Amino acid sequence: MPSLDKNGSQNHDSNLTVVQDSMLDGLGQLASYFGFSKVMGQLYGALMLSASPLSLDDLVELLDISKASVSMNLRTLEHLGMVRQVWVKGRGDRRKFYEAETDFWQIISNVLAGREMRDVDRALNVIGENAKRLAKSMDSMSEADKELAQLYIVRMEEMQSLFRFAQLLITSILGKAEEMDVSQVSRIDLE
Repeated sequence: MPSLDKNGSQNHDSNLTVVQDSMLDGLGQLASYFGFSKVMGQLYGALMLSASPLSLDDLVELLDISKASVSMNLRTLEHLGMVRQVWVKGRGDRRKFYEAETDFWQIISNVLAGREMRDVDRALNVIGENAKRLAKSMDSMSEADKELAQLYIVRMEEMQSLFRFAQLLITSILGKAEEMDVSQVSRIDLE
């Protein structure tokens, strides 16, 4: 959070301001790319770049967004394990303060184990139910419809294989993550 001078104006080196604005915008765009709200990325960025925990009011002022939007998006970030509520010594008021989780591998693990695995499981269930529905109703179909239903079933089985492979990858990544110290990774060469 920028420091304030005696007049209440923000006191910042212009390079710090440019970098902060760029990071908040970039993290907002990145969040949007991955299916989260832009505000979530900006909130996470503001907390990550802050040297101390920030309150809801601090975040409203810093990002110039509504308190309701900050509150709703902070709850989602908390649920994802990306931010946490913290106690700030010497603050007797009832304001809640937040800080960012800076263990990025932990964040990735939380998202993969939570949202991504749920989405893959949901897709597998939908595909499985639809394949069963078609298989049960094929006896009452015309020959042309049976051929089309059979094509659907084959394509759905191919999709199920892909989603099962995705489950395997996510599970493997999460298992290996517990064994790795990613802070020691300085370079990855893909061949």
